[in-house]
Amino acid sequence: MARHRASEFRKFLDQIERNVPANLDVHIIMDNYATHKTKPIRNWFAKRPRWHVHFTPTSASWINQVERFFALLTERALKRGVFRSVAELEKAIKAYIEATNADPKPFRWTKTADDILASIQRFCLRTLAANA
Repeated sequence: MARHRASEFRKFLDQIERNVPANLDVHIIMDNYATHKTKPIRNWFAKRPRWHVHFTPTSASWINQVERFFALLTERALKRGVFRSVAELEKAIKAYIEATNADPKPFRWTKTADDILASIQRFCLRTLAANA
């Protein structure tokens, strides 16, 4: 979707809900983006016991690496750009990707396994406390 607000996320969830047979459980893996944690979204999940929500650890998931790529794209190719059409914007994005791929650099993990496991433990403790 063009925007990533709670309302768009809710539409996405509703679409999945309509298209997944009612006898199946749904497991959704999400990052810790604020949109995924708003009260309306939490309430939506609370009313649907077949949905199982799994959050990736903050700053430790592959999805954060993808988000970092988009942040770099924004900083280096789009932030100060002027695009008079979607086609111009797409051209700038493709040019950035081609230049990046011409001299690729890997993203490096900075969290240790212990850091990640500690984050998961803290999440589990918070979840248990909230459900007690």
